[in-house]
Amino acid sequence: MGGGRTVAAAQFAELLRDLKDRSGLSYGTLAKRLHMSTSTLHRYCNGDAVPTDYAPVERLARLCKASPEQLVELHRRWVLADAGRGKKGSGPAAAEEAQTAGDPAVVTDVTPDGVPAPPVGGRRRRAVLAGIAALTVVGAVVLGVQLSGGGGDRGDGAASSVQGKGAGGATPSGSASASAPPSVSPSASPSVSGTPSPSPSASGQERPGAAVEDSSGTPPLTVGIRPYAWESPCDQRYLIDREPGRVSPPPVEQDAPAWVAAHGAVPSGKQFLELTVQGTGEETVVVDGLKVRMIQKRSPLAWSDYAMGYPGVGCGGGVPTRYFTVALDAARPAVVPEAGHADFPFKVSESDPEVYYVSADASAYDVSWTLELSWSSGSRHGTLLLDDEGRPFRTSGNNGRPAYEFPLGGNAWQRAGSSQTP
Repeated sequence: MGGGRTVAAAQFAELLRDLKDRSGLSYGTLAKRLHMSTSTLHRYCNGDAVPTDYAPVERLARLCKASPEQLVELHRRWVLADAGRGKKGSGPAAAEEAQTAGDPAVVTDVTPDGVPAPPVGGRRRRAVLAGIAALTVVGAVVLGVQLSGGGGDRGDGAASSVQGKGAGGATPSGSASASAPPSVSPSASPSVSGTPSPSPSASGQERPGAAVEDSSGTPPLTVGIRPYAWESPCDQRYLIDREPGRVSPPPVEQDAPAWVAAHGAVPSGKQFLELTVQGTGEETVVVDGLKVRMIQKRSPLAWSDYAMGYPGVGCGGGVPTRYFTVALDAARPAVVPEAGHADFPFKVSESDPEVYYVSADASAYDVSWTLELSWSSGSRHGTLLLDDEGRPFRTSGNNGRPAYEFPLGGNAWQRAGSSQTP
């Protein structure tokens, strides 16, 4: 980690070290399973370095049997520690970390239960939330979309009026000009023929929500979006318009965006979103609620259904702290807290982010949809539009579709149930 150790880095390392100690596994054993050097893992747990990528942190936590609450807290601490690193690391420690966390041609990863997964493509880097430490955006652009009378439906995630102003009203590099002309007509929508929206980026990064802002400038919060998170491999499925011989083996979770992009896949039956919400300044921001905006409903895709879990391999996990469900088949879908869980509003700030998980299910339709997160801070209020890089989320029912699974240690997809022992 570049510079001295921060309080946030020490708190992150403390939890990481606690998980490691309680697992009973040695540094050498964990490092081997995580495909990193033992010295790098030591630096992470001692607070001498903060991983630039969250994926190995999550894999380490799952190997150590972290609870859902611990996973949420670990992600929160990593966000704060990464934001406090300042300039990305330099020197020998950072060089070794960069080499360890690079993108090898083939990576044999580990499932949440410690079972080796088939070789898949290299790990993809997840970006830190845009604007965590300052209003200057590095590597991501937070677009401000000014609503007029609540705005119209967005068929492709385009905005009718775009802002990109940072601190002092300056337009950050790479953002759209405040005088940009109107974009696509609100009537635009994904193809009715069943062809998916343009494939998501293969980077696997969190995506900042687009600002549907009031007239008072840049929103005081950011939202990192993981549209292809998994609640567990066992219940994650994708519809693909390909025969099994043209579909590569199931990826591990952090490689799901690249796999989805390469196959033109659509979440099947359910889509699980991870939303990391954080203030950009010292003031407290109230997150008032999440609303679903329906873009289009069609008949379910007549494609084959591919399961990410392996037959006979158990899946752990539980319900995260901030957990919500959406029934996309309903006439008016709504974001509803899981039984026994708190509902909005919640409070966030720069030092106290929140992570929300949204499980959206569909069985009778192929649904294109977005979310709108409403916020308030003092006399200001506004809305953030949450989507998949300017495109609606897309989730399709899978009833009656041909289902396939990939046997652990196998080399080809098989019809579901055919690999089970009688």
